[in-house]
Amino acid sequence: MKKTKVGQIRYGFTMIELMAMLIIIGLLATLVVTKVASKIDQARVTTTKANLKALHVAVNQFKMDTTRFPTEEEGLKALVEQPTDAEKWEPGGYLETTQAPKDGWGRDFIYQLYPESGKPFVIKSLGADGQEGGEGYDTDLLSTDAE
Repeated sequence: MKKTKVGQIRYGFTMIELMAMLIIIGLLATLVVTKVASKIDQARVTTTKANLKALHVAVNQFKMDTTRFPTEEEGLKALVEQPTDAEKWEPGGYLETTQAPKDGWGRDFIYQLYPESGKPFVIKSLGADGQEGGEGYDTDLLSTDAE
């Protein structure tokens, strides 16, 4: 409340006060959004690594039961649907779900037999950008690297 020269009382804010308040709110909102966005990206990476580890274990269990790895054509689907030539396949499959999980960005994992690394197989997520390679959250995540 402010008195004017004539003795009237004025209510409200000046344009400068409103602009200052909007700038402060904007700066605070920017800080909050960047913190939340980085936590979301971290959660996606964590989820993807956990899924990679579970899939890696499931593929190894498939191999122990059927004496072979799923073919690249069968892919991770062989963990939830019995291949026609798999006799000792675990009833109900090797995952607790009826579908192979997706990575943290909603894309299918890539299953490869005998990759260049020399390992028997690898399951891969292409990271946030969905492209080979990358840095930071765009880095490819591999089941052979899952912690």
